[in-house]
Amino acid sequence: MGLQQAFINRQRFLRHQGFSLLELLIALAIFAVIAVLAYGGLTVVLNTREQTDLQAAQLAQLQQVFSLLARDVEQVIMRPIRNKYGDNEPAFTGEITQLEFTRAGWRNPTQATRSTLQRVRYYWSEQQWWRSSWNVLDQAQDSKPETATLLSNVTAVQIRFLDSEARWHDQWSSALSATQTTRQTNDGTSSIVALKAIEVSLTLKDWGKLTRLFRVVYLPQTEQLDRN
Repeated sequence: MGLQQAFINRQRFLRHQGFSLLELLIALAIFAVIAVLAYGGLTVVLNTREQTDLQAAQLAQLQQVFSLLARDVEQVIMRPIRNKYGDNEPAFTGEITQLEFTRAGWRNPTQATRSTLQRVRYYWSEQQWWRSSWNVLDQAQDSKPETATLLSNVTAVQIRFLDSEARWHDQWSSALSATQTTRQTNDGTSSIVALKAIEVSLTLKDWGKLTRLFRVVYLPQTEQLDRN
């Protein structure tokens, strides 16, 4: 009798230690809800990280583009050129959507027999911001520029030019120097007006309108620099 009672008590103990089918279903349902919530939260975190990384990369690209433009503009030099048709081109020309000028300080780490001056052009086309550069200043018929896309999804561009009298201009052209031009005064005389700064506004699809002001430092032409 004692062994039978012990067996019955053992069966009761094991039965109370397990889970019923209903309890298992409830546990599985709770686990499924928690898993769905966790997956949704993880998806949000991953998407947020992806967007953050994308914006960080775009910001780094913007900073690189503006730094490149600043280095070029600060090296503007008085050096007109001849284009591939043999016509003279001013040292600096600027319009509302493009810039073209001669710059100094073109690095030459390989000590190649070339000028340290370079002709560069920034322009807006097909919703992209481009930079072109030539290996020679006075171009031949077969002179081809090296062109690179700096920014995409650029919906608008506006460039303005600030002179030494704090006047804004929509265009600038200097036939004799990179930073000076003549202006007719009210009494009919002419005065020399220097270019002091360039304002560049780029409107990007994802960033909106970004405006940067670049100072212009006058660099005279020298024979040592101009070996082209």
